[in-house]
Amino acid sequence: MSYKTLLVHLDLDQKNDARLKIAGDLAERFQAGVIGVAARSQTIPLYFTEGFVTDELIEQDRADIETRLKSAEEQFRAGLAGRTAHIEWRSALTQPTSYVAEQSRAADLIIIGAHQADESLDPLRQLIPSDLVTFAGRPVLVVPQEAEPLTAKRILVAWKDTRESRRAVFDALPLLSKCEKAIVAEIDESKDPSAAHARVDDVIAWLERHGVKASGIVQGAIERTSDELNALARQEEADLIVAGAYGHSRFREWILGGVTRDLITRTPRCSLLSH
Repeated sequence: MSYKTLLVHLDLDQKNDARLKIAGDLAERFQAGVIGVAARSQTIPLYFTEGFVTDELIEQDRADIETRLKSAEEQFRAGLAGRTAHIEWRSALTQPTSYVAEQSRAADLIIIGAHQADESLDPLRQLIPSDLVTFAGRPVLVVPQEAEPLTAKRILVAWKDTRESRRAVFDALPLLSKCEKAIVAEIDESKDPSAAHARVDDVIAWLERHGVKASGIVQGAIERTSDELNALARQEEADLIVAGAYGHSRFREWILGGVTRDLITRTPRCSLLSH
């Protein structure tokens, strides 16, 4: 199993350097092709004016978006030059999240940037990471703005016995199979450490049958789960966290400030999320 095609989303309003660097590194590591994508909807309020002035505003907005899309394409091609045998660019004047989700049919892994305030983004003009993770049907690698180069030599698997976690660890196998060590960590919220150790041992055994060197950690819940995971990743010198996304209803995740939301908006390291 490998990643043969990567899809990287470029934002029109923030830096893309970190995600392009990581996309290029992964393309070389897996000898994969890379598809660059960007999109934005027009949002001119037509009720403000009429006639030729409205048409002029619409045309100005369209021209501005097309200029930004062209600039993003140039940045994408420059960032990936010489790093992969196949690159492709796709863009459209439409909602970014749905467009990227649709284009993900052509890729094995989606690479996007993190946002510090996911709930305040404009869905017509900006990609909503939380929605993309839910809709895409592909693993999503979330790259913080100031992320270091991704070595993925040591990977923290944030284990919870859910469908989403099982999906995530399977989707991460190409990276896990190349890492020096995987650390399977469960934050034991049920206060049953023997059951948690049994679950973690099963995952370790499964990984080892796939040729992945792995160890396990079971830790009682003390504070915010995402903070505990980041502390474990720092302790284990892991620069990637693999996790299932949205183990509860999405509404509850937003109200309670769930782990998925924190990994999208607050983590200082890359996260690979699957739903």
